[in-house]
Amino acid sequence: MQQQQTPLKTPKQPVFAFGRTNFILLAVGMAVVIIGMVLMSGSGSGETTFDASIFDARHIKLAPAVCLLGYLFMIYAIVRKPRK
Repeated sequence: MQQQQTPLKTPKQPVFAFGRTNFILLAVGMAVVIIGMVLMSGSGSGETTFDASIFDARHIKLAPAVCLLGYLFMIYAIVRKPRK
């Protein structure tokens, strides 16, 4: 009996689930989330001092909205189908 030899298949390029654009979009989304977290931070109140600026619109409304947009952008980057 003669044995058939199968040629070794070597992938020329690795196959990834995400394309380059997806990774770039994920990085941009992560940067937007980090910007939202920085906007949310601020000086806090201590035992002897009270800082009313923690209740500003920037901390309460703007920063969570920026974080939400960043997370939605990251979800889009994950769901986006890479072009071939």
